[in-house]
Amino acid sequence: MKKLLALAAVLAAAAAFAHGTAPSYPNFGMPRVEEMMFLVLQIGIILFAARVGGAVASALKMPSILGELAAGIAIGPWALGGIGFGDGMFRYGLFHGAALRSLNGAAALSGGAAAAFPMFGTTAGDGVMFDATSPALYGIATLASVILLFLSGLETNLRMFLKYSFVGSVVGIGGVVVSFLFGDICAVWLLPRFFPSFAAGGAHALVGPGITFAKAMTSAAPLYMGIMSTATSVGITARILSEKKKMDSEEGTTIMAGAVIDDVLGLIVLAIGNGIIVAARDGGGASDGMDWGGIGLTALKAFGVWLGATLVGVLAARWIAKVLKACFKSTVMIATMAFGLALILAGFFEYMGLAMIIGAYVMGLALSRTDLKHPVQEMLAPVYTFLVPVFFCVMGMMVDVSALCSKPVLVFGGIYTALAIAAKVLGCMVPSMCCSFNLLGALRIGAGMVPRGEVALIIAGLGLSYGYLTQEMFGVGILMTLVTTVVAPPALVALFRPRAKGVRHPKPSKSGSREVEFALANDEVAALVMSKLVDEFRSEGFFTTRLSQEDDIWEIAMDEIELSIQRVGSRIRFYCTPSEEAMAMTAWMEVASKMNDLARSIAKPIRKEELDRMIVASEAAKRGHEGVGRYLQGFVMLPDFKASSKKEAIEKMVEAIAKECPNHVYDVPAAIEAVMRREASMPTGLDLGIAVPHGRSPSVRGISGAVAIVDNTGKPGGAIPDYETIDKSLVRIIVLTIANDQKQTPYLKLMSFISRALRADNGVERLAKCKTVEEMKRFFKQAK
Repeated sequence: MKKLLALAAVLAAAAAFAHGTAPSYPNFGMPRVEEMMFLVLQIGIILFAARVGGAVASALKMPSILGELAAGIAIGPWALGGIGFGDGMFRYGLFHGAALRSLNGAAALSGGAAAAFPMFGTTAGDGVMFDATSPALYGIATLASVILLFLSGLETNLRMFLKYSFVGSVVGIGGVVVSFLFGDICAVWLLPRFFPSFAAGGAHALVGPGITFAKAMTSAAPLYMGIMSTATSVGITARILSEKKKMDSEEGTTIMAGAVIDDVLGLIVLAIGNGIIVAARDGGGASDGMDWGGIGLTALKAFGVWLGATLVGVLAARWIAKVLKACFKSTVMIATMAFGLALILAGFFEYMGLAMIIGAYVMGLALSRTDLKHPVQEMLAPVYTFLVPVFFCVMGMMVDVSALCSKPVLVFGGIYTALAIAAKVLGCMVPSMCCSFNLLGALRIGAGMVPRGEVALIIAGLGLSYGYLTQEMFGVGILMTLVTTVVAPPALVALFRPRAKGVRHPKPSKSGSREVEFALANDEVAALVMSKLVDEFRSEGFFTTRLSQEDDIWEIAMDEIELSIQRVGSRIRFYCTPSEEAMAMTAWMEVASKMNDLARSIAKPIRKEELDRMIVASEAAKRGHEGVGRYLQGFVMLPDFKASSKKEAIEKMVEAIAKECPNHVYDVPAAIEAVMRREASMPTGLDLGIAVPHGRSPSVRGISGAVAIVDNTGKPGGAIPDYETIDKSLVRIIVLTIANDQKQTPYLKLMSFISRALRADNGVERLAKCKTVEEMKRFFKQAK
């Protein structure tokens, strides 16, 4: 380990001396402190906006990225973020960007007013003013796109990619080629008619003297409009297939394989397109103004770099994993180093003229076949959760709302979007019909390939940052992504509504995916069982791929075996063929057996031995229960309480709570059942004659309870003989609490407060002497 660090230090020093003094970065018109302050405020607002937007979209049964994009548009400098208020520091917007620039002697912003996200006006690509975000904020969004594609590569099922390489490749290639051609030709024909800069004599002219149709098609803007329409969002399609129980159907398998190949082909096209743009910009020797030899050589180089890096990565993946595990024992460190390798490869690809996201995807694809896949996914999940919504929100912020709502953008965007939908349907449908699918099945596959998502947005952002796309064209890309994501799910649902088969010659042995469902006690138990099921399949050598993190859908595959698992609330569903049903049932029984053994091993020693001694010897916490005493003032106080059994005592106390607090207990039998179920799991009688029965149920609002002083004077109906306590004493004080199982309630703090009140200064004896409700409340009010 020390040798590796020493070698890294030597290499870093050598690089520094080789390149001389590090370049000084531009100040962008702000001192560093103010610039970082703006960045921190921006990220804070973005996080809130993205999460709210994502939650709203999820509530409307739409992908969360739509809400995050919409939130970005709403808070961007061309919408709410550009509205100033007051006469003070926020008169130019939520942030005082214009005032800071004035103090620093910087030039005024274009448009005059600063906003919540001040427009820095940095030059990008061919002179396009990249006005929506600061360089630092766009850098964070770029990092998010790298981790997004790195994890996408990790989640790629390379085995399925190879197994369904023929039909998936045919469908994927058809969709990519037709989508690219439709998008490119649409841009060549219509951009000059709607936007002056692309007309004859414009800055990015696509028509005019010396500009052939071939040269126009290989111009930067049409190329990127074609590339942008190629990628398919597999997560959105996976959700619909899972809901319709078609994940393992012929159409579902083909769509999933085609979507994977589609994304890979889209990245290859992006690499080749970038090469063509560079070669075309440097060319000029041919009669039509194009150096076709240079373009071909550059495209071949781009494809070669991608293919070579992918082959080397896949072949060296196990060696990389072995070195990382040998040098770093911690899973966190291994995941960090793996992501570091992805960043290095991403930078290398950018240096070679390809996009960074391609390098990140290649590293993820290489590691997807190693045992590092799942630890890296788990360790990077929090980073993903933090960064990726920021990326989608920043993409939304870059949309010029006024340009998006203009007639040329809406008309051109509508045509481009319609062609993007038609291209995927036709491009995937025709090849599908050549691979034994009938018309209905081919339409299903075409509709399943329509949604665009994260890759299309990343490509659009790259085009804007390089200067290849204008703000209007970027808005068109966002519009296309939004519309295809919204219209595809209902179309796919409608096409799967008929029960007719989608293949011309169905195979009885493998057709007919069936659902096997297990209902568990609650969501928490189901989530735990789901994770154990995935671990069980992994331990058997299966490759597990999370198709949808939002909907908790997993694909399990090995050789000819393929099945899917989804958790919906407290239910776990297997989607499998009849021949695979026995395997699913066996896995379930193995997990159930292990969890039962675990539960017994936990409960037995603690319940009967250790817990008894721990409770008797423990002292109540002196701090941490501040503010919970007020809850006790709302508890029902029951002096001189009588019950002949534990069950009767619990029933009478819950009924008393419902009578005194009718708005807190909606269903008395359900609340009683929740307390008795908890009591059956582990008795709640403590020492000193104290009992603390409790339960959680959705039939309760917040937290409520009752305190009972049991009459143990020997009168009929007084003592409760079957209420077991750990010191064998008769129960004297019963504190019963019932709480909502979906809401956060201070049960632990409340129990700590009660325990301290009863154990300190002979509290049990003093409370037992109370004869009235007022005396009992005074006792708890005076407790410290």
